[in-house]
Amino acid sequence: MTARDGPSRPNRPLKIHVLSGGTGRTAEEVVRAALAQFDDVVVEVICRGQIRSVKAARDAVRRAAADGGLLCHTLVVPRIRAAAIREAQLHLLPTVDVLGPILALLSDSLGVPPRGQAGRSYLLHKERFDRLDAVDFAAAHDDGLRAHELDRADVVLVGVSRVSKSVTCFYLASHGIRAANVPLLLDRPVPEELPRLDPRKVIGLTMNVARLSQIRAARLPHLGTAQLDKYAGDDHVRNELRYALSLMARHGWRHLDISYKSVEEVAQEIVSLLR
Repeated sequence: MTARDGPSRPNRPLKIHVLSGGTGRTAEEVVRAALAQFDDVVVEVICRGQIRSVKAARDAVRRAAADGGLLCHTLVVPRIRAAAIREAQLHLLPTVDVLGPILALLSDSLGVPPRGQAGRSYLLHKERFDRLDAVDFAAAHDDGLRAHELDRADVVLVGVSRVSKSVTCFYLASHGIRAANVPLLLDRPVPEELPRLDPRKVIGLTMNVARLSQIRAARLPHLGTAQLDKYAGDDHVRNELRYALSLMARHGWRHLDISYKSVEEVAQEIVSLLR
């Protein structure tokens, strides 16, 4: 082992416990930014948010000590932070107070004490966090993926292929709305979770036959002309749309004809329906 290698560790992940009175996002991002500077390390980051009492802080520190890990925290309520630090000292637990030094520096420079209120960073940036979370959700639940989590969506868009389900979901996500989408296919049953949802959160997207055939025909160079009748032919498109509309009627799902509407217009109508 060279001096650069540092001390050897058992072949198990180093556990870094992150404590916060809010969501824990700030401390976790700092920890992961620091970890990016190390190659080939096995680390487990355990985030414990909403630490709002002295007891909760002490319990969390004891769990970190039992894991033989490290502790990073952004606890800003003075009595809770003090309790966590004391408990960490009792257990000889290596600890980093992520916000403490900068809070002290700013307080000295500005001449005013910090508020000592947990969760203010999240509240100030909640809209941005909600948008990022919604975009991640839309990507993870695109085209019927992870159907067992559909109940976590704010809205689920359904429809046949090429009715702009995905792009509409991502547009909604950019405004903080968690949207999933599920294709309605002639030869495949819908996920069993879909009919169990509150029908008010499921919205169908449809088009007229001519418009949808035109959009699908534009994709044929990527699919091959052999798919013309099966994918873009008027009769096939008509059958798919009839099947989709019958499902929407059967389950009480509201639907929008988006034949000549922009994504922005469709998204606005969806938001109006949800309200």
